[in-house]
Amino acid sequence: MERGDSTGGTDHDRAAPERQRRIGADRRIVLVGLMGAGKTCVGRRLAKLLGAPFVDADEEIVAAAGMSIADIFETYGEPVFRDLERRVVARLLDGPPGVLALGGGAFVDPGTRAKVKQRAVSIWLDADIDTLVERTSRKRASRPLLKDGDIRSKLERLMAERRPFYAQADHRVESGSQPPEEIARKIMDILAKEPR
Repeated sequence: MERGDSTGGTDHDRAAPERQRRIGADRRIVLVGLMGAGKTCVGRRLAKLLGAPFVDADEEIVAAAGMSIADIFETYGEPVFRDLERRVVARLLDGPPGVLALGGGAFVDPGTRAKVKQRAVSIWLDADIDTLVERTSRKRASRPLLKDGDIRSKLERLMAERRPFYAQADHRVESGSQPPEEIARKIMDILAKEPR
């Protein structure tokens, strides 16, 4: 049982900031994986556990472009989006430490992958196809690559194409049915064992 003090905190609570600093609040952690794998949801919880900032690369792209990702795809096409994504992610990787969630296709780019490898610890959130279909069906309109046709077959194709790239991440964590908090704690355990 943990001892409390007069303020109601525990020894564990007081030790948390030091543990967080040791684990990774002062370095970059990058989450990669397919859309629907939980990068944003888990990333927010992981950042909170670390006491570090969280950044979603897709949100930064939207801010930089002044338009939604769906509108960028529709107006300018995927190649223009990928170029913007590459530049925004490079800027974020040069920024302060914290947790960064990449869009599903960002880690496919060899330059982005190399920069992530050089500047961060990468975690592949790997979810099964049923989980991905269920999660992405909720926001289909905002996902240009899933806009038309059968979601399952499109996700299966993307999974087959991108899995070899995601497998180059430093670590793989299953992100299926577990609560995001549990997945974030698993990542914390992985980071605690990482050489500094």
